[in-house]
Amino acid sequence: MKNENIKDLPVAIIGAGPIGLAAASQLAIRGQKFIIMEAGSEIAHNIRKWEHVRLFSPWQYNIDKAAKELLNRHDWIEPNMEGLPLGKDLISDYLEPLAELPEIQPYLSLNSKVVSISRKSIDKMKNNDRENQPFVLYVENDKKTKRIEAKAVIDSTGTWGSPNPINSEGIWTEDERVLHEHIYYGIPNVKDAQGFKYKGKRIAVLGGGHSALNTLIDLAKLKESNPETELFWIMRKRKVEEAYGGEENDQLEARGELGSLIHQLVNSGTIQVITPFYIQHISKSEDGIILTGEREGSLEDIEIDEIIVNTGSRPDFSFLGELRLSIDQTTESVEALAPLIDPNVHSCGTVRPHGEKELRHSEKDFYIVGMKSYGRAPTFLMATGYEQVRSIAAYITGDIESALKVELVLPETGVCSISNAHISVENSCCGPVNQDANQASCNKSDSGFTIPVKNSSSCCN
Repeated sequence: MKNENIKDLPVAIIGAGPIGLAAASQLAIRGQKFIIMEAGSEIAHNIRKWEHVRLFSPWQYNIDKAAKELLNRHDWIEPNMEGLPLGKDLISDYLEPLAELPEIQPYLSLNSKVVSISRKSIDKMKNNDRENQPFVLYVENDKKTKRIEAKAVIDSTGTWGSPNPINSEGIWTEDERVLHEHIYYGIPNVKDAQGFKYKGKRIAVLGGGHSALNTLIDLAKLKESNPETELFWIMRKRKVEEAYGGEENDQLEARGELGSLIHQLVNSGTIQVITPFYIQHISKSEDGIILTGEREGSLEDIEIDEIIVNTGSRPDFSFLGELRLSIDQTTESVEALAPLIDPNVHSCGTVRPHGEKELRHSEKDFYIVGMKSYGRAPTFLMATGYEQVRSIAAYITGDIESALKVELVLPETGVCSISNAHISVENSCCGPVNQDANQASCNKSDSGFTIPVKNSSSCCN
């Protein structure tokens, strides 16, 4: 039997980061009721973990259009759109003012963790009249669990809180959990109090993306005043040059300088590179930690004191078990996106603009957006997430034409070189472009940091 009141229910948004707040903004300007549930005690909980890191993209690509419209209604002081914000600037100058608006704040619940979602009065097995039943979200708040009904659900929880393990085979082991005091997942702020932990130590940085590069540069500065500090850069790449990017050929100066600086630090011996190295085991020794892995066909031990893991992240589906998801088994991304972003197939790491239609699941009116929509794929543009929620908000409010229209505007800086001549540009991850067969417009990011690239051997790590 159809639930006649479902149309009056709010849209439930899970996660109050940039994409979740953008979803709220898009719904607000369309007059659609919504609620936002954030598990943390503050908005942008995950960004606060890397608030000391500077983004590679200027402000103009990090602000949602609907959010900007709402902010301007309340005399918002706009940042310099050409500037490169730190993570903490993104929070203080954009996300916090947005969350405090009267159009947003009354509908935002902090310390509210969604632990499960289902359809009202039925479980995952039931087909009959399923699409006409509202969603029921079970939310933990102040040690109590409450049920909240919603007409649609937008999951924007991201992946930053679910890092990949040290093991090269992707397996979490008890040995890794036992040694957690010596392991940091993410980009530590070594310029602050965290730096004391690493002074004079043997430090292994795992990963070949831009998070690892940021970490290594900060540690190299720490080493200048503490020369006894040893830095080991451990990757699975065939050769270290693959991690440098376009360097001086990069149209985005900040990213090019990052690759060039790392190149210099490696050449000077400040950073010792160990690659390819496939970690199989981690154990405690009398003098520190031993990483055991395969290198050039033989097992090898590396003894260190501290580990910083920058090996990417993965989505958390634990609270979605009662929903019918359309998830690709390889990338763990939304199924329709997988052929466009699978790094095993494409030389570029990003996907052409897409919207509500591509983000649908078997469970009608449920959507995964933002980084989590890409699953384990390491590349995502913040502006892509904004376009995702714009399209979804349009669809939910009945504007089908707008939902189908692509309105994404990306930086015009990068060109991704496709090394295999037989790969057609039309079928590349970047989509059709008016360029020759050796180049395709492509942008790349690491954990949400926009990174346009030019003349690199690859857009991917």
